[in-house]
Amino acid sequence: MIKPFNNPIYITQPILPDYKDLTSEIRNLYDSRMLTNLGPYHQKLELKLQKFLQVKYLSLFNNATIGLITALKALDLPFGSEVITTPFTFAATPHAIVWNGLKPVFCDIEPKTMTLDPDKIEGQISTRTSAILGVHVYGFPCKVGQISSIARANNLKVMYDGAHAFTTKIDQESICDFGDITVLSFHATKLFHTLEGGALVYNDPSLHKKVKNLRNFGIQDEFTVTDIGINGKLNEVQAIFGLLNLSLVKEEQNKRKTIAEIYRSRLPQLDAINIPEMPLGTSDSFQYFPILIEEHRDLVYKTLRDYNIHARKYFYPPCTEYECYQNLGSRESLPVTYEIADKVLCLPFYGALGCENANIICDVIEIALKKSS
Repeated sequence: MIKPFNNPIYITQPILPDYKDLTSEIRNLYDSRMLTNLGPYHQKLELKLQKFLQVKYLSLFNNATIGLITALKALDLPFGSEVITTPFTFAATPHAIVWNGLKPVFCDIEPKTMTLDPDKIEGQISTRTSAILGVHVYGFPCKVGQISSIARANNLKVMYDGAHAFTTKIDQESICDFGDITVLSFHATKLFHTLEGGALVYNDPSLHKKVKNLRNFGIQDEFTVTDIGINGKLNEVQAIFGLLNLSLVKEEQNKRKTIAEIYRSRLPQLDAINIPEMPLGTSDSFQYFPILIEEHRDLVYKTLRDYNIHARKYFYPPCTEYECYQNLGSRESLPVTYEIADKVLCLPFYGALGCENANIICDVIEIALKKSS
């Protein structure tokens, strides 16, 4: 008989560096007393991440939401213009649009990757449209080729929220190479983290100067401010965590791959469950493990909670159900979004979960579905 876990099994658990390594670096920080303002650890992490991700320009931020807000500002989109985006995302995505004085226009998603449906985008373009903001949900890449073609034909900027796609590649090319700017999240819930944090990645050298200005209040020197910037700087403690955690990413991904193999081997045997598949030629970042439950999703969710297993209905509800966006979409106008939101469940997914616990989670899901029959 399966018993509830004594300690909660959460959807994720952050990797942490060796404590002795951490305290050694913190001691150096105490000696230098340089805690922030683009210090040596910050600079070192930017360079290491550029090399690790094989990208041209990368600018660190104190969190991904400030990065999103700054990226939209850096693209110089006309005030009050429209940005086409997905309602199947975290609230920060449309919030960043609105904080820039822009209007989100929600477009439906396609069912296989749960990302923006390019076939629906053109129907949302108006004379007020200035940009497309796609989200690589769970690391599934948007259809970047089609989106790029649409953008070129309509003179639109393209930005991607890559919070879930840290190492995702399409045919060996970094997901960050597509679009004008990609935003990465380094929050503690992510595969790679700096406690809180994020980054903007881009290829245009003119954007590099603009982003750096905006990240630090637009300050040029002690006496000169040239732009209306924000405080987006990553501090040195965050950078230390990032530098130490970066060496742990590949091992963590390998452990998660083993967990994923257990889920993939066991769960499709249950009639109600579908597991979304990465498109051919796409590498999995192993950020989340979503499943789609055709019926009784909420029963499975509740049963898991009864066993102290904290899965997430992620993303449920869609952003169009939030009070601030309720007039911008509905079940009728966004049918695929609502269908996926009603079915999706993200399972606990982290290296320290272990094979035994992953199998127990599968057992509990099976128990829940048997209750429904």
